[in-house]
Amino acid sequence: MSDKSASPSPFKNIIVSKLDNPKGLKVGKVQINRPEVLNALNIELMGEMLRALETFDKEKDVGCIIITGNQKAFAAGADIKEMASASAVEMYVRDQFSTWNKIRKIKKPIIAAVSGYVLGGGNELAMSCDMIIAAESTRFAQPEIKIGIITGAGGTESLTKAVGKAKAMEMILTGRIYSASEMMDAGLVTRVTTDELYLDEAEALAKEIASMPPIAVQIGKEAILKSFDTTIEGGLEYERRNFYLLFASEDMKEGMNAFIEKRTPKWSGK
Repeated sequence: MSDKSASPSPFKNIIVSKLDNPKGLKVGKVQINRPEVLNALNIELMGEMLRALETFDKEKDVGCIIITGNQKAFAAGADIKEMASASAVEMYVRDQFSTWNKIRKIKKPIIAAVSGYVLGGGNELAMSCDMIIAAESTRFAQPEIKIGIITGAGGTESLTKAVGKAKAMEMILTGRIYSASEMMDAGLVTRVTTDELYLDEAEALAKEIASMPPIAVQIGKEAILKSFDTTIEGGLEYERRNFYLLFASEDMKEGMNAFIEKRTPKWSGK
């Protein structure tokens, strides 16, 4: 893409860049880069991922974020070599999933652009994002059961909320592989595209979101996520408080005045 700008990366396992966006804020992009092991997720990589995402979250010129891999694999699961000989106490002390909890707290919307294998921890990482754009060739699975464990990075929670109890049970208890279209029908995937266009589609969606008023975008994401851990009444109350709160923003005044005056709004992020 001609609108990519990037400086030399300090990271070993990911490639970080920004996409220019003539209609709004830039898009931050994180590409998983361990092709020799099908982008398996190890502790070092996840630490780098968190640092990159937290940096984008703080940068005022970034409005949306994309996480992607390559055509062969978004991420084919966790790096089993890091866990195979570990004891329960070692895993507890390691506390590797604290990184995942922090990723879920990123305020800006995150889009997973996936292709090829999205397995185990790879699927959990995709589900930690807010939307998933999948190539037709994508294959999803939670195969942890086949090596004697279950999901550990939130799969039982995220998957059940996304596809429902029955499908989550089938996926987690069989380890079966599913196509992109099957996961689209189940509600896990936002959109399925051709293998050639999945990243372009994700970038276009990210730029569209990044052209919206940034405070309203972040509060909208926050309110949607809140619906998963509260009652309908609590969720409605939370939504309305945030609806009223946005009337204190300069972007609200700009947006409504621009609508009345039939012009394009200019967002300030205030």
